[in-house]
Amino acid sequence: MHAMEKTVKDSYTEQVQILTQANINGYNRLFGGQLMEWIDVVAAVVARRHAGHNVTTAVVDTLTFQAPAHPNDTLLLCGNLTHVGRSSMEVCVRTYVENLDGSRKLINTAYLVMVALDEQEHPIAVPRLRLETLEEQAAWQAAETRFQLRKQRMKQVENHA
Repeated sequence: MHAMEKTVKDSYTEQVQILTQANINGYNRLFGGQLMEWIDVVAAVVARRHAGHNVTTAVVDTLTFQAPAHPNDTLLLCGNLTHVGRSSMEVCVRTYVENLDGSRKLINTAYLVMVALDEQEHPIAVPRLRLETLEEQAAWQAAETRFQLRKQRMKQVENHA
């Protein structure tokens, strides 16, 4: 493998949480802001592992809440790279409620764009991503589509500013 090339497996990251009352809102469900913080941390670890540098969150592109989580639930956050550019990396973080029997239910999917930074906090080039599976190739293609949509949205925002 080329020195400036890594695989999706190289930076895959999981975080596990057991929900306590401190993470719960007035509706007795996981507080969305708490989950967003955990997602951001997982995405940062994935990106740091790939880049070998500190990173910053540039975009939280999609954050889809599909089901609630409740007190004492076990949450599993799984993060992996879907795309890399010159200094940017798209990370997908999926959050599951893991039942006591080991079965899992997807409750949230998020896509974040992280940018690698040098010591002066300027963007720095990251290793290329070697895709090893059909799923990784499909994720890359979907990320390319999201990248184009992001560029279109930014143009619209700039035109309305």
